[in-house]
Amino acid sequence: MSPEIIAQLAPHGVLRAGINLSNFLLVTGRDVFGSPEGVSPDMARAVAERLGVAVRLVPYASPGLVADACGTDSWDIALIGAEPQRAQTIAFSAAYAEIEATYLVPAGSPIATIADVDRPGVRIASTARAAYDLWLERNIAQATLLRAEGLDSALTLFTAQKLEALAGLRPRLLKDVEALPGARILDGQFSAVQQAIGTARANAAAADFLRSFVEEAKASGLVARLIEKHGVRGLSVAPAA
Repeated sequence: MSPEIIAQLAPHGVLRAGINLSNFLLVTGRDVFGSPEGVSPDMARAVAERLGVAVRLVPYASPGLVADACGTDSWDIALIGAEPQRAQTIAFSAAYAEIEATYLVPAGSPIATIADVDRPGVRIASTARAAYDLWLERNIAQATLLRAEGLDSALTLFTAQKLEALAGLRPRLLKDVEALPGARILDGQFSAVQQAIGTARANAAAADFLRSFVEEAKASGLVARLIEKHGVRGLSVAPAA
């Protein structure tokens, strides 16, 4: 392993990995010591193993907070959705896993397709600064985007204000729809959240290493094995870059 890569990814002798606790597909629980468990923590551990250093998981309540901490010497790698806004400061690998993002609509809604959502008069509840929320911010032209802090708050906003659509990851919406009689989840997706590994843009050698590591992890079956290990539904291995 190149000393330059070690110096960029473990400048304090340990790989510090920023982990987004709000993604229930990638962080599925905690161990007996309270440390996050799931696909993304295990991906961080695999990176550390390749580097030959210990790993320290640095948990954050949301992906936006992980991204905000870039450049503050809080983490060395971040495991969050790769989005253009975040890529201004973070050099991302290609995705190692993907998650469908779509809409839930209430009972009796005339909205039938994804394309029907971006229309005047349609109000969309979303989770502030989630990867799919950043996509909506860039792409919604006619509908109105209303944001809440956290997944549960977005659902409350949708129901309390009787909004026309709730944006979210399909696995979470499958849970939400069970509590909303007559509600429907639209077929297809408006986006696929690209779960990737990033490091500060100044770490050019480390960024190249992470890109190669992720491609190898997909090709070798490591990502697929981690998804199976943690019993995650709704998360799929991303295609080769």
